Amino acid sequence: MSSIKSIAIIGLGYVGLPIALLASKKGFNVIGIDTDIKKIKSLASNKSYIGDVADDEIIHTKASFTTDATKVSEVDAVIICVPTPVSAEKIPDLGPVRGAVSAIAPHIKKETLVVVESTINPGVCDEVVIPLLEKLSGKKVGIDVYLAHCPERINPGDPKWNVSNINRVVGANSKLELDMAVELYKKIIDAEIKPMGTIKEAEAVKIVENSFRNINIAFVNELAMSFHKLGINLENVIDGAATKPFAFIPHHPGCGVGGHCIPVDPYYLIEYAHNHGFEHEFLRLASNINESMPRFTVDLLIEALNEVGLPLKDTKVTLLGMSYKANVGDGRESPAHVIRDLLVEAETNLTIYDPYTPEDSTTNSLNEALAGATAVVIATGHDEFKNITPSLLKKNGNLVLIDGRNILRSQKEAFKNNSIIYTGIGI
Repeated sequence: MSSIKSIAIIGLGYVGLPIALLASKKGFNVIGIDTDIKKIKSLASNKSYIGDVADDEIIHTKASFTTDATKVSEVDAVIICVPTPVSAEKIPDLGPVRGAVSAIAPHIKKETLVVVESTINPGVCDEVVIPLLEKLSGKKVGIDVYLAHCPERINPGDPKWNVSNINRVVGANSKLELDMAVELYKKIIDAEIKPMGTIKEAEAVKIVENSFRNINIAFVNELAMSFHKLGINLENVIDGAATKPFAFIPHHPGCGVGGHCIPVDPYYLIEYAHNHGFEHEFLRLASNINESMPRFTVDLLIEALNEVGLPLKDTKVTLLGMSYKANVGDGRESPAHVIRDLLVEAETNLTIYDPYTPEDSTTNSLNEALAGATAVVIATGHDEFKNITPSLLKKNGNLVLIDGRNILRSQKEAFKNNSIIYTGIGI
């Protein structure tokens, strides 16, 4: 178990690159492998393409990076960190996992430990990874090569919690494989490594974590739609409920959920259970509610414009924020994209600004974005947008503000006093 000295990381995205850099810092010989030649060229130029990874970390790492999957023959362990998306029809797509296993299987040497970090539903390791690994490698899993699952945990943009200090869980089909994986991660991660009873339990952990958040967010989002009609400030109610010192965890409403986990992971369990004769009605309903929030946000805009006697069509609207989360440049599954598409479909005169995703922006600054807009929609809670004031909007002739993240709710009365219609989500 102590013989693991070298690791190959398959997939150099938001999960793979940080774990590759961390493992290298901890003294492992690391080879990062990705099929995207642009990423490899960027790393060769000491340039990071991930907000949480500074260029300086690339400059000083001893890890090497390549597109050559045959390099796995040189390492003692392989960690798979490829994405697990869903299709437009919300069907899980295991293509990247299958592709990664297919790429490494013919080249891994005996006694290599393979760890899947990609978020997968229960059964994927047993029903997909192991058969494919054995078929293409000619080796028996558990005897010639070893397999474990350690679902990734990372929180982009979080200054406190990162890949090095978040607790992890590990599962495997034998004590030997479990012990190998636990010892490996104890050498990489400065946090608790919890062994699970089975590999399926480990697979289920990540799905349950994100389904829990998805359900609770859906609950407050449904309350937001209800309380909008009832004239109750939901955020104040949540603040009140949060004074209870036990049995309540505050979640907050918004214009939708995004990222690669919360809006995606529940569908892996929904589909897997469906194929085994069980229907997750609660999970599906929660996802449907959260996916309805971009439309609800646009409906709030239409309602506010009606108050000033204007239609949505041809009205100059500024959309602030395209990333799914505040202060990061990650647009994966962002509800802002849906809001944008709805506004384009409605034939608005649309301006977009996001300081973290300039490729999505049509302007270069907040002031430029606000200038002359009739209505402003905040879809992402970037810190820059928290500086918006009633006087700034009045100066730019903005009549309507739809706060999709409730980041300016403390100024609600001030906006009203400046003849600006302010509407948040549930407030």
